[in-house]
Amino acid sequence: MNIKLPLFVLLFISTIATAQQTMIVNGSKPFPATQEYTFICEKYAYTGETKVQIAKTEKGGILKLSIAAANDKARISGGVYVDLANGDVIPCVDKNVKESADGKTTSYYYFTPAEMLKLKKTDIKSIRFIIAGGSNTFGNQTGYFTTVNKMEYFSTAYDTSKKSYDTAKEISTL
Repeated sequence: MNIKLPLFVLLFISTIATAQQTMIVNGSKPFPATQEYTFICEKYAYTGETKVQIAKTEKGGILKLSIAAANDKARISGGVYVDLANGDVIPCVDKNVKESADGKTTSYYYFTPAEMLKLKKTDIKSIRFIIAGGSNTFGNQTGYFTTVNKMEYFSTAYDTSKKSYDTAKEISTL
């Protein structure tokens, strides 16, 4: 009895540690995905945060980009540029795959297998995108924005901890 309980606890903890996130796009089957990262978007006054997630598909991968919006007319639209830490840029074409619910607008962009290989080797530094929509008094902020791979808004010069997400490491395990 004493040996079975610690073995069961160890097995249970290892199962939780290896549990993986999934992403569903417009009712599709679930794709294995990274955690949902919270990137910092300082110029976006409404929230200052962008949710970013990457999934692996049979034909490459998917980028999920979500941001809170003041009204349902706002959309992430147009092309997106994914800037990597090594200076490479991955341009993503808008295929008009979008969702809007619970005060958030979400857009999906697709990666080729070659682009997924780049993402597995180098961390994402930032993502450039456009928010379009009806602008009215006290409405949404529209325009060009850059969301940065930063975990927190502020830190001190003496803080030596890593301040960005290890996106390449997590994408390579998909």
